[in-house]
Amino acid sequence: MFESIKQRMADAIHTLKGYGKINELNIAAVSKEIRRALVQADVNYKLAKTITDEIQKEAIGQKVITSLTPQQLYTKIVYDKIVSLMQSENSEISLSKNPNLIMMVGLQGSGKTTFSCKLAKFLKEKKDKNVLLVACDVYRPAAIDQLVTLGESANLTVYHEDDSKDVIKIISNALVFAEKNHINNIIIDTAGRQSIDTKMMEELKEINETFDLNEILLVLDSMIGQTAVETAKTFNDTVPMTGVVLTKLDGDANGGVALSIRSVIDVPIKFIGLGEKLDDLDVFHADRIAQRILGMGDVISFVEKAQQVYTKEQNEEIKRKIKNKEFSYADIVKQFDMIKKIGGFKSVVDMLPLPVNDESKLHDGEQFINKFRYIVDSMTPTEREDDIKLTITRRSRIAKGSGTSISDVDKVVKYYETMKKSLQQLRSGKMKTVLNMLKKQNEHNK
Repeated sequence: MFESIKQRMADAIHTLKGYGKINELNIAAVSKEIRRALVQADVNYKLAKTITDEIQKEAIGQKVITSLTPQQLYTKIVYDKIVSLMQSENSEISLSKNPNLIMMVGLQGSGKTTFSCKLAKFLKEKKDKNVLLVACDVYRPAAIDQLVTLGESANLTVYHEDDSKDVIKIISNALVFAEKNHINNIIIDTAGRQSIDTKMMEELKEINETFDLNEILLVLDSMIGQTAVETAKTFNDTVPMTGVVLTKLDGDANGGVALSIRSVIDVPIKFIGLGEKLDDLDVFHADRIAQRILGMGDVISFVEKAQQVYTKEQNEEIKRKIKNKEFSYADIVKQFDMIKKIGGFKSVVDMLPLPVNDESKLHDGEQFINKFRYIVDSMTPTEREDDIKLTITRRSRIAKGSGTSISDVDKVVKYYETMKKSLQQLRSGKMKTVLNMLKKQNEHNK
């Protein structure tokens, strides 16, 4: 996430390394680079200049305390500014009415329908709410089928009328259906367009005027940069938004939309989408995003995601095996599976406070995980459980069976032995297990 701006920010702030104090000259130079990084990340030039002028003004007046370097102090100032740009009150989704009506709006292709299902699944599983999805994208071919299919995959209820084009009537009937079935959280998936047009906007205005909506959430494709910001302004001028959802942040998004949106329409970002799966949804936290942009990681999100996929029983089993010295190659594979469930090696590294340059090793890390699995799969059950020494003959057979080299098998054995030794030294916690794993993996790839 935000790889481009992260690297540019790191390069800019790095220019302060070696300076003993902050002065107007070095701060002006680094602020200029920060401004360039923001503009290249699709932040409007005027806004980028305002941001860096404010950062520069604050930095020049700061005294570097003994425990900080100028680089650390400047990073803190930039961090605080980025957080203030994105942070808003009322950033949590409103569920204070009965029923709660949430209308999704956005351009076609922004991920609106998928997000509607993601949100419904989130409310059902994380908030313990009963939810109804209402299909009101009545113009796009197969739109209703898409919502129904996605809803069924997550065991969600979807209300639709295949022969009707009257969205007001559809929503009214859906409310009757919801009341009969004791459902008080309704998500309305409205029609999108390739470009903003009058008919679409009039339809949204009519829905807003007819029904008492809790939320009007604008779904924006973060990859389209300043176009997304302009789209947000047009939508908000027509129907006042209560929140923004940024999708496709797992792609090549530069970060400009996240940094710009609140200054343009003063509406909070409420959720971010990080993939196509229905679980790929995060509540927006300005401080965590700022940490990622500045290469500081996001350990809190990492812990939350790991806790979702790693049960208490699994953790106890791992600790028992470590204590009894029964940890095996097969258990390492299970740990890699956990990383995959969290979002993959790249996603995990993105959430950890690693230097930006370490991301160049992501490909090697992914390759190693794949080779590790192939090699373990080629072992016999006895070998896999580490019940027998892997001799040269055995390593040769494993290499041939896995399509790798003896050198690759040697690396796997060395990694396993290092991991086993490290894990036996751990005294607590599932998170330390995973974090230590990743640390050893990075050392392995150097």
